[in-house]
Amino acid sequence: MRPGIRIAAITIFSFFSLQGFAQQTEVELSNVTVTASLQAQQQKETGRNIISIKGETFRSLPVNSLDELLRYVPGIEIQQRGPQGSQSDITIRGGTFQQVLVLIDGVKLNDPNTGHFSSYIPINTAEIDRIEILKGAASAIYGSEAVGGVINIITKTFAAKKKDGQNFAGRIVTGSDQLFNADANYKWQRNGSTFTIGAAINNAKGQPMRGTTGFFHLNMGNIAFSHSFKKEWTLNVRTALDNRKFNAQNFYTTFASDTANEKINSWWSQVNLNKKTAKGQINVDVAYKKLRDQYWFRPSAAPNDNKSNLFTTQLYYTTAFNKKNSNTTGVQLHRKQISSNDRGNHTLWHGAVYSVFRHKLKNDFYLNESIRLDWDESYGAVVVPQVNIAWSPSKLTIRASVGKSIRDADFTERYNNYNKALVTGGSIGNPDLVAESSWNYEAGADYTVSNNLKISSTLFNQDQRNLIDWTTTPYADMPRKSNLSPTGTYALAKNNNKVRTSGVELDMVYNKKINESSTILVTTGITFLQTKMNSGTPSFYISSHAKQLINFSAAYTVRSFLFSVTGLYKNRNEQKATAINAEITPTYLVVNAKLGFQLPKKSGRLFIQTDNLFDKQYSDLLGSKMPGRWLSGGFEIAL
Repeated sequence: MRPGIRIAAITIFSFFSLQGFAQQTEVELSNVTVTASLQAQQQKETGRNIISIKGETFRSLPVNSLDELLRYVPGIEIQQRGPQGSQSDITIRGGTFQQVLVLIDGVKLNDPNTGHFSSYIPINTAEIDRIEILKGAASAIYGSEAVGGVINIITKTFAAKKKDGQNFAGRIVTGSDQLFNADANYKWQRNGSTFTIGAAINNAKGQPMRGTTGFFHLNMGNIAFSHSFKKEWTLNVRTALDNRKFNAQNFYTTFASDTANEKINSWWSQVNLNKKTAKGQINVDVAYKKLRDQYWFRPSAAPNDNKSNLFTTQLYYTTAFNKKNSNTTGVQLHRKQISSNDRGNHTLWHGAVYSVFRHKLKNDFYLNESIRLDWDESYGAVVVPQVNIAWSPSKLTIRASVGKSIRDADFTERYNNYNKALVTGGSIGNPDLVAESSWNYEAGADYTVSNNLKISSTLFNQDQRNLIDWTTTPYADMPRKSNLSPTGTYALAKNNNKVRTSGVELDMVYNKKINESSTILVTTGITFLQTKMNSGTPSFYISSHAKQLINFSAAYTVRSFLFSVTGLYKNRNEQKATAINAEITPTYLVVNAKLGFQLPKKSGRLFIQTDNLFDKQYSDLLGSKMPGRWLSGGFEIAL
């Protein structure tokens, strides 16, 4: 960033800092959730393992982007290719990155081109009310991609309205390797109307790499508006732009000739209309996503140019039959489209009708049943059921769930490198892929020790059929050879016949206000996984997930001081790529730290931060080297 622009940004932030800094509670142990059944429920009633974190957590922890915040949420594995939002794959319970569904205010965000873009969530962190993470299958409600879990970003503009007023939040960060990050978000609310505008940038030259640097230039802006009319009607509107350019060396290959960079431009718009009725609520969503992905394997080469579109609309009605029984019934329609010089031009339609029933039974039992009739142009009609049950007599909740899940291949898995004259190596799509299906079983317990401490444990098993993943395949075994070289090295998208993943999750959240000037927040997750395949050749992403995962975060404030840490430990299969001197080590531990000081009259907070405190050399995916120790510091405010 040019010095003049940087000075102007600092001047603006300094002006706002004179207005005051408001300390906020980062995490609440509230059990209210909507993601599990499309209606506000106490978590103990859902029968599911759900974690809810408030958006303000971002300001307390040493994280730089939303995917880094998710990295330290119990039970979520973030496989980063690049730092600070460049690119990350989200996995839950040992699945592939395409098996996690991301929602913004209940609307599907996943791009039809590839699940690699699922972490590109065009929402300013200050606009996030809370994030609900449902671990485990939810295809009976949400359909394809909701196999390993669901991440629902619930924004302040679309959430329940509060009292009139206005607020501003922002920060500026500078650091080593020419790092400059900044974000700002303004919200105004009066007489049933809410207006929000926000922007964020993450920029750095990056640390040295093989013949290049790990640069990133990430820019995002969004505008949202909400208005409550008479007769209980509410209209919510949002539009957002997200532009990213970053070093992508060995993001997708292990070739020494790979000096790639990538540019992604996306536009997201959504409209929500809802009305409260005497016995329930009707909800209508319409959303459109447009994304262009340009990938240069070498800067001098012509890029892969992929333009994808996602249109989605849904209507559902929630009604209460009585105090103990309620139902949500809805319909969904999606249109997926791609125009690409690499993958060709394709369009797919997808539709579904579903129903969710909720019951409060005697003796503190709760029952939730879901059923979905799902239809897709590629795989036809499928019935997807799920049943969840919970017993919660006091502070203890015992829960269990069984359900089916499905996922169809994305356009990259079907057509990658299919439209080129000659491909000498790399990943090759497969148009003959069939849809994945699986049965998912889980049982667990939640114990609320006090208003400040909650401990959860879950046992789960997932029996998958036709799981889609990339597998190294000799030229002789490739189903299509017309544009391939006999001497090439290829990975083919295949259906793995049977894959079974079983495991256990242990989660803990502790949040306490010690006194007027002191608070403490601690979250910890421990996950053990075992995956068995009937195929002799392990597929890439299934073999890359952690077998043991520990992620944690802690934030402690006392008077004017803040100290926080995040960290994770992984134990996974060892891998090596000698051509680029890269490896996946069996284990690694990464710790980050942040120290903040609140200025007099709560006018702002100064902080210093260290990412990768112990300068660990590591990769989450083979070839994608992550940065070593990174120092930064800055200033943040919340008015």
